Amino acid sequence: EAGVYGGRKLGVLEGCGWAAGARLAAEPSGGGRKSGWDVGARRQVVATTVKGAETVQAANLGQEDHVNGTRGLPGWADNLVIALHSYEPSHDGDLGFEKGEQLRILEQSGEWWKAQSLTTGQEGFIPFNFVAKANSLEPEPWFFKNLSRKDAERQLLAPGNTHGSFLIRESESTAGSFSLSVRDFDQNQGEVVKHYKIRNLDNGGFYISPRITFPGLHELVRHYTRYYNGHTKVAVKSLKQGSMSPDAFLAEANLMKQLQHQRLVRLYAVVTQEPIYIITEYMENGSLVDFLKTSSGIKLTINKLLDMAAQIAEGMAFIEERNYIHRDLRAANILVSDTLSCKIADFGLARLIEDNEYTAREGAKFPIKWTAPEAINYGTFTIKSDVWSFGILLTEIVTHGRIPYPGMTNPEVIQNLERGYRMPCPENCPEELYQLMRLCWKERPEDRPTFDYLRSVLEDFFTATEGQYQPQP
Repeated sequence: EAGVYGGRKLGVLEGCGWAAGARLAAEPSGGGRKSGWDVGARRQVVATTVKGAETVQAANLGQEDHVNGTRGLPGWADNLVIALHSYEPSHDGDLGFEKGEQLRILEQSGEWWKAQSLTTGQEGFIPFNFVAKANSLEPEPWFFKNLSRKDAERQLLAPGNTHGSFLIRESESTAGSFSLSVRDFDQNQGEVVKHYKIRNLDNGGFYISPRITFPGLHELVRHYTRYYNGHTKVAVKSLKQGSMSPDAFLAEANLMKQLQHQRLVRLYAVVTQEPIYIITEYMENGSLVDFLKTSSGIKLTINKLLDMAAQIAEGMAFIEERNYIHRDLRAANILVSDTLSCKIADFGLARLIEDNEYTAREGAKFPIKWTAPEAINYGTFTIKSDVWSFGILLTEIVTHGRIPYPGMTNPEVIQNLERGYRMPCPENCPEELYQLMRLCWKERPEDRPTFDYLRSVLEDFFTATEGQYQPQP
């Protein structure tokens, strides 16, 4: 079984994966048959599997919905129904059954119907709202019959649901039609629900995009919950045996699920049974440290290098705002797309921090040349220790991937830092950029700038560092 964390943007639905939907589950309110039953129900998502780039998102909708009236028998083929939930008899004459069991309806009487189990052959009374017509939409976990657009938004935005969680409901505006509601993430609006009309074909089929049609809703959902878009490359990160615990590996995926931003590598799916995999978006140019050493990387102008630094600062400003720390910020953990978009990756050491700092366990290993002195000496990490690392990363960018503190061993770096040593200005580095690095390397963490400040300076670097006004001719 594969659980899924995070999700993809669903602006274009053809070829996008969704989460499995949710289903009604009525529970007795007490008092037995005479006092009636609470037809209100909790809906719960059903998860499916992940194959390669295919994504499923699990979530609890945790929302109650009420069904009014009773189902009639006319038109039901052979009066067959499917059990939506298991039922344990509470009175003489009741018929117990398991979820998914098929039953034949013999008599309909208010909220209690007489039925026969096709599994055991036994007869008895069953609560009507525990079953749905066989071969209909109602048994499906993703179908919500009498649900308004507004209620769909409330349910999908309820805590626990993630990007890609969806449901299908009857259209409020067009009788006999259906609507798809999908939870998504918008960079400007945050968590949103998008609604799509499922259009009817003259022959009785359905489609969202006219480029691909389906004979029924079951086939439509089956397609979109399985396939992303048929040709998207993904990156697959596997857990090497003995490298770290499965729990720690999955914790990294869970963190990626919570941190969604255009400057952070997007998580598509996680396979939670061994072999364990994390599936993320594919970045064509690989790591920044490697790309900077290529012929294309060496040709980059200082303007483009600063733009890349600004992109990284933007992603770290988001992490800063969310009260997380990365703890492993370096060019090796920045990925580059074919359009030279930079995204922060490798959240294996990232943590949510309380009281503004995090103390690492004794014996924990860190990349010394990128780590702030207080983290090296005391294992104390804050967002300001990430700022120190960002200053080191800036040297990697302007030197096209040179290892920091060239010629020094890790112990020598530690000793020199204790004496107040800082790397000199790299060759061909603007003096103003070097001064920004020195701000990142202030001895006292509280004297270092915020990532939001670094982002703003880098985005307008040449404007901010030149004279405010040009001299009059």
